[in-house]
Amino acid sequence: MRKNIYLLALVSLLLTACAQQTFNYSPKVTNVDFPPVGKVHTAQLGENMIAQGMYIETEAVKVLATDTFGLAYTVMPGTFLKHREDDKRIFFHVHGNDGAGNVVASALADPFSAVMVEKDSKEFCILSTFGSYNCSDDTQYELTTVPIIKSDTMQQTLVYSGRVGERINMVYREFQGNMIRDAFTNRVEYDLSESDIIGYKGARLRVIEATNQKITYEVLSNFK
Repeated sequence: MRKNIYLLALVSLLLTACAQQTFNYSPKVTNVDFPPVGKVHTAQLGENMIAQGMYIETEAVKVLATDTFGLAYTVMPGTFLKHREDDKRIFFHVHGNDGAGNVVASALADPFSAVMVEKDSKEFCILSTFGSYNCSDDTQYELTTVPIIKSDTMQQTLVYSGRVGERINMVYREFQGNMIRDAFTNRVEYDLSESDIIGYKGARLRVIEATNQKITYEVLSNFK
């Protein structure tokens, strides 16, 4: 069932507009050490063998299937990040990271502002910048948490690049947010006939098995 609700009173519109700009939710900031020290892990060609950095673990709503709200809006699958809540509703906004959802407004619809979940009825709603909202109890969604790379911190990774004879190759990369720092990308090579322990910038790994497709290893220490 779908319904359209319009807040006709000017005071209500003003209050809604102000509320939309209120952020009362602070996501959890977490340091990443992947894989954990002491863990045996297998990485495929082109995958991260080891990574360190910081990310934000934030609550989100994940829309599972495309849904339409009359002729006004279409919500696309993906996640929307939580930015505030009150005793009755949780509000989420669009973000620019991988897996993001989106709302497409028709030419005659009010501009889209946020999406909202009613705590009691579980209805999913599209909220406009003018205070109107369209709700549905048919939208397929789930409440979840998602990791978002913290844009103002550095991440370090070591990527497996394959094996030639007794030598294995890797690429060390540093990221600022989601952007690779070109000056801090370096290709490294190790000779397994000399040692099964390899290291770079404080990270140390014991190679258990390596082919040109994958590598199995134990993490002895992460980047320093």
